[in-house]
Amino acid sequence: MTIIQLMRRLPKDHLRRCFSFSPYQYPLATEAPIITKTTAVTAETASSKSEAVRDPKDPFDDSRTLSELEVDSIRKMQKKHLSTVLTGSTVIGLEPPPEIPPLMAANVVPRTEITILENGVRVVSQETYGQVCSIGVLADLGSRHERQLGSAHLLELMAFQSTPQYQDSVEIQQHLQDWGATSFANSSREQSLWCLDILRPNVEKGMDLLKQTTLEPLLQDWEIEDSKLAMQYQAMETLPEIHLGEALQVGAYGVEQQLGKPHFAPLDAVSELTASSLRQFLETNMWQNPKGIVIAGAGIGHDELVAMAKFHYGSLKQETQSQYVPSVYNGGMHTLETETIDGMTRVGMGIEVGGWHSDDLVPGCVLQTLLGGGSSFSAGGPGKGMYSRLYRQVLNRYYWAEAAEAFTTFHGESGLIGISGSSKGDKSRDLTRVIAEHLCRLAVDLVSDEELERARNMLKNNVLTQLESRLVLFEDMGRQVLTYGHREENADMTAKIDAVTKEDLRELIVRALKKPPTLAAVGDDVSKLPSYSEVNSWFK
Repeated sequence: MTIIQLMRRLPKDHLRRCFSFSPYQYPLATEAPIITKTTAVTAETASSKSEAVRDPKDPFDDSRTLSELEVDSIRKMQKKHLSTVLTGSTVIGLEPPPEIPPLMAANVVPRTEITILENGVRVVSQETYGQVCSIGVLADLGSRHERQLGSAHLLELMAFQSTPQYQDSVEIQQHLQDWGATSFANSSREQSLWCLDILRPNVEKGMDLLKQTTLEPLLQDWEIEDSKLAMQYQAMETLPEIHLGEALQVGAYGVEQQLGKPHFAPLDAVSELTASSLRQFLETNMWQNPKGIVIAGAGIGHDELVAMAKFHYGSLKQETQSQYVPSVYNGGMHTLETETIDGMTRVGMGIEVGGWHSDDLVPGCVLQTLLGGGSSFSAGGPGKGMYSRLYRQVLNRYYWAEAAEAFTTFHGESGLIGISGSSKGDKSRDLTRVIAEHLCRLAVDLVSDEELERARNMLKNNVLTQLESRLVLFEDMGRQVLTYGHREENADMTAKIDAVTKEDLRELIVRALKKPPTLAAVGDDVSKLPSYSEVNSWFK
């Protein structure tokens, strides 16, 4: 006897809740499924007193009383009302779709192809030989280029909303569902990205939508106000770690410089955002600056992507120059006293290294992996980073350390490498000293061969594993071409990682410690932190 049969023999007073249901889930049902609660004894008693007779209103035929002929008859009746034949872009045939190119030989490595259009727009792609492709637009458009704080953040929230062809985001999402597509958008201090992951037969529709959302957004007032409301909610729920990252930028560069501007608009700045200010932001940094635009695609033929890029973006004219103004690292201290959900104080300490175009990039990434770290609540082995230095020498040594993790941030002209952690407010001074000690130790003692080899292998594994994702491949190609003008091959990248030595890591820190450090803290109580002058004296 099935569980459903037992449930149907229970008294009505065992009824607890009735849920809605879909006719696609239960095509024979005339009423919602009944959820009941009972004990094994009650069920056994009910079963023994009932006869094995099928309920004539049994909508699911749980008692299996229908013959095969009756079942076939019901199925034929269902097909008249519920079609099981896929149509449109979702059709699955017996032969591979014609849009998918034939596979390459196993010994042939897929190539990244780059084309520059006459107006300066760059197109980059790599074939993945699948039924889904990732296409998108990247632009030199970030919070560092803002005249009005919060423009990049607002632009991210305004992605894929009303255009001349589409009434609002709801209509766009309905089309995306029909096309088998998903949309993404994000912004950072230096770049913005719009992306579609879409079934291959619908890629032309997707590119047309990308063009409309990046070049022809209506920016209606009601959409602006809704997005500003979302920004206010986000500001009230911002994680302390996000606040800490913003504080590090302010402490390192100062709010008067581009890299010191807050990426997430303060609440008092949100009200100043308007459709006209956002339109001016787009015109100056993107619509009139095609040299700062990259069209990227993973899982699409290069010639096809170039043709679509020419059609949709080839008419843009270079009328303005990049609004990039170099920022100079100063070092300093910035704290934010705010209530946190866990009552912890987050502390971060960073020192300057070179930016994206510096030789510090790869050694900095290796050093971040070597230091590793995380939170005290974790499980796993070497793959989770629990054999990294900060796990072994901080989290496993100091009971009050709730988190300790290395970080890097890179920009065009400068970058930061450092360590962040969290503890109760009364231990924030101890946490700050431990972080400083570990940075100083890197400048005095060479790391061990075992640590270096593990860090290099982990970094290569992390990068190459992520690049197996089509979306990550798309973003990597787009951002590299936007930053460098070309994409580095994986073999060259791994060779650079393997070439990093212990001496390189020490030299990196020794050089960085010649400049003042940056100290930031966020929490309920930041009064126990040492003064900046005291922290600075630790590195003398």
